[in-house]
Amino acid sequence: MKLLTYGYAVLVLLISLTAWAKEPVKDIAVSEAWVRATHTGQQTGAAYMKIISQKNAELVKVETPVAKRAEIHSMEMKESIMVMREVDSIALPAANEILLAPGGYHIMLMNLKQPLNAGEKVPLKLSFKLGNEMIEMDVEANVRKN
Repeated sequence: MKLLTYGYAVLVLLISLTAWAKEPVKDIAVSEAWVRATHTGQQTGAAYMKIISQKNAELVKVETPVAKRAEIHSMEMKESIMVMREVDSIALPAANEILLAPGGYHIMLMNLKQPLNAGEKVPLKLSFKLGNEMIEMDVEANVRKN
């Protein structure tokens, strides 16, 4: 009788784990989002943040109401010259923190509609590709001087 009860408990546990494993993991966390303050007349800005995904994913698009366009960019040194270019996406390998920071990956805010002042917040809509799914996340970035 005890063996039957034990076997039943193990079976229930295995079924539960199997059901849990089949659920798509959509847990993408964004932290420390910030935007550099701009000056009157400045047409571009930049946003930075930390992103971690529990499964392989990609950041594929960013939108914001404070600029006409937001682009995903990379920066790297090539022959002692800093080169910035737009990229289609940023790979987010599972369980690895990806840092968008000055001198590396970042979000360019193009054709700003107004100056971005320290203390304000900038809404960003991030779009991620996770397998065949698209996931959108709203993030508020703090505007700061540097």
